[in-house]
Amino acid sequence: MRRFGHGLVLGKFYPPHAGHHHLVRTAQDRCERLTVLVCAASAESVPLADRVAWMREAHPDAVVVGAVDDIPVDLHDPAVWEAHMAIFRTAVGGPVDAVFTSEEYGTELARRFGAEEVCVDRARTLFPVSGTAVRADPVGCWDYLGPAVRAALTRRVVVLGAESTGTTTLSRALAAHYRRRGGVWARTGWVAEYGRRYSEEKLEAARAADPSATWADISFASEEFPVIARRQDAEEERAARTGSPVLFCDTDSFATGIWHERYTGGRSDEVEKTAALTRRDLYLLTDDADVPFEDDGLRDGPHLRPWMTGRFREELEATGRRFLLVRGNRGERLAAAVRAVDELLAEGWYFAEPLPENR
Repeated sequence: MRRFGHGLVLGKFYPPHAGHHHLVRTAQDRCERLTVLVCAASAESVPLADRVAWMREAHPDAVVVGAVDDIPVDLHDPAVWEAHMAIFRTAVGGPVDAVFTSEEYGTELARRFGAEEVCVDRARTLFPVSGTAVRADPVGCWDYLGPAVRAALTRRVVVLGAESTGTTTLSRALAAHYRRRGGVWARTGWVAEYGRRYSEEKLEAARAADPSATWADISFASEEFPVIARRQDAEEERAARTGSPVLFCDTDSFATGIWHERYTGGRSDEVEKTAALTRRDLYLLTDDADVPFEDDGLRDGPHLRPWMTGRFREELEATGRRFLLVRGNRGERLAAAVRAVDELLAEGWYFAEPLPENR
């Protein structure tokens, strides 16, 4: 089988899927050097930078470059072809020996590059998926998506609230509820509260030095909270890459900002900057009124619960986050939460239409 010096794979990757990755891997196996050109139109809703980053992560040995191409496709118009080629040649930056493609336009694209065409699975028999299919039904195509794309599309639901208001109980129950739906939903993830683990470790360290130490002897410094926030977000991101189209989190870095306020008396710019980096789709705020306070050895603020519930609500409203205040017994809270999550999922995923193509 002939090998090539410089190969090219070109596409929108809107978004990238298993068929795209098969195409790139096939090209890499047959080329000394491979360029992957990601072309995005300004009207499309997935930024070019994201698509380039996803392809670089999936194919670290390829040279992945991006270009904005706002010219509608017309395979029958030589002038339109040449306008596209000007963008392609500038982005690629040199001669090409082979163009690897699964598209009907591959023959003409290769001819205009002065390269050989290598057609790969044009009938989509190995991976029966397309960008159009993914945009129309991400859930149905979930198994064809790579970790980075799954993380970007996963609907993230955060349960937060004051001490001993049932956030862990509710978030775990939600994850179990959606796992029982089976299929792709069986992989629904749950992210534990890292701050609790951190607190347990602080108490263990204090008791190692003084066996009589209790939670009342533990204090927190402001600089600890950004550490907690970053670790919480990292564990959330890791879970989003491997789970189903919905992820349930027992708190998040946004909530860490309120906990910083509770323990230090003020806000943390660093925590808030961290919280702003990650998108969440729905917050479920557990009310303190219907849940008795239980001291599990890491709690000491029953009198602060109404204040914390209020602060969570104020900040959720002030920052425009979508949220629901859940009340009642366990069953009532779970039922209300499931309704809210189902409404979120029923809204689907929005992708702007790509530019028109005359094939």
